[in-house]
Amino acid sequence: METIRVLLADDHTLFRDGLRALLASIPDLEVVGEAANGKEALRLAVEHQPDVILMDIQMPDLNGIDATRQILRTSPHIGIVVLTMFQDDDSVFAVMRAGARGYVLKGADQGVLLRAVRAVASGESLFSPEIAARLMQFFAHLEPAARPELFPELTEREREILSFIADGQTNAEIAERLVVSLKTVRNHVSNIFSKLQVADRAQAAIRAREAGLGGYKDM
Repeated sequence: METIRVLLADDHTLFRDGLRALLASIPDLEVVGEAANGKEALRLAVEHQPDVILMDIQMPDLNGIDATRQILRTSPHIGIVVLTMFQDDDSVFAVMRAGARGYVLKGADQGVLLRAVRAVASGESLFSPEIAARLMQFFAHLEPAARPELFPELTEREREILSFIADGQTNAEIAERLVVSLKTVRNHVSNIFSKLQVADRAQAAIRAREAGLGGYKDM
């Protein structure tokens, strides 16, 4: 059984004592160091090169988010689990941007913490249920990114006619379909060629199909 080497970084001595006692009771976990502030966490991370760091957010000298960012800049192989009381969106996303792979709330079930340590040590990510639910709720309410408008230089009518061209329809067929004169269609087609800088219908059709326009023939 391979031992997972863990560094503790928290400014509360009693909390670190509890963590150390918990981890010491697990055969495959070993506490290799304890830091009471962010700068000490940086130094011990370089010195011990642990597999996992349990990192508090609020610490003197250097907060856990900045410490995480600096540690991963030089030791990206270290897995960091943030262990904190904060569950607001700003804290969660700041931690994720810093590169932490786990986020566990203090007071969470011991099993959640141990699963996070093992998951992060193996290169995976794990968030406590409350945080995972918060992330799911956040992303569920995101508006889907608007699709970029195809050929913005064309008018809506010109894009419609370009789609018909992509389907291989003639000017007469397009005029009949749109209930407009043949001359009107010809003018639109001429404008399309000019704006797209193409020489003929074949080139215009290729440009349209490459962009995903077309599909009107069977409507």
